[in-house]
Amino acid sequence: MGAIEDALAAIESLDEGEHFTYQAIADIYGVSRTTLSRRHRQVQGSREEQAINLQLLSPHQEAELVKYIVGLTEKGLPPTREMIQNFARGVVKKEVGNGWVTRFVERNKDQLITK
Repeated sequence: MGAIEDALAAIESLDEGEHFTYQAIADIYGVSRTTLSRRHRQVQGSREEQAINLQLLSPHQEAELVKYIVGLTEKGLPPTREMIQNFARGVVKKEVGNGWVTRFVERNKDQLITK
């Protein structure tokens, strides 16, 4: 994503009112004109931003859940998938699917030990 960020920085560095075309800047940086235009107008975010917006829990909430799970594991009480699902359901106040637990564990596999 470095090229698109560089292209956006180039647009932002232009003087106010200075004429530019998305196509010309896209050609210079080798990026898609459409993507550049959408990102500059804040119509479309990066894939990372979109993924965060689609997550059930915020990154902070997920970090807290990971800390809670690690704490339980250290005490010899590792939670089951159903327990993790219930914890998340308690936070978001809506139903949490089985697939969410799998994706949560995969996103946090470097901090969680599964057996």
